Amino acid sequence: MILKTTNLTLRPWDESDAKCLYHFAKNPKIGPIAGWPPHESIEDSLNIIKSVFSKKETYAVVKEGIPIGCVGLLFHPDTNHWWGDDSAELGYWIAEEYWGNGYAVEASKVLIQRAFDELNVKEIYATYRCENSQSKRVLEKLGFKYHADLTNVNYLNESFNEVAMKLEK
Repeated sequence: MILKTTNLTLRPWDESDAKCLYHFAKNPKIGPIAGWPPHESIEDSLNIIKSVFSKKETYAVVKEGIPIGCVGLLFHPDTNHWWGDDSAELGYWIAEEYWGNGYAVEASKVLIQRAFDELNVKEIYATYRCENSQSKRVLEKLGFKYHADLTNVNYLNESFNEVAMKLEK
């Protein structure tokens, strides 16, 4: 499945994207705030493409032929939390070089529309770390509303606080 917006193409990740993914995902400002470690090698990025990014409804966010981020819908049991039947969890990240252009909102909008219109999803949840004001703004622009405060554990087994937001069809 390939989805298009005004400025972006959302397409499945390809193994040939590993070098580009590594370039952006090694940045310590990207992964840790989203709960994953910075990538340590091209092979690390390739493994992520083959495992995490190979899940259904997970897309490379492509600008002018370059995969600059990722957007996806996770379904149970791949979600971080159990949200209930007919629900999905939205996740996204955009490379730092492309921040401030509205690409996370633009990519998420088309995927949300697909979820509600084609995938029979009734509710979409998303979480952000309390200190991640950029992600909070993305979700607010998409129409998400506060759902709950949560505590989670990251890849280093450290506890952190996050906010869950919810969008209903």
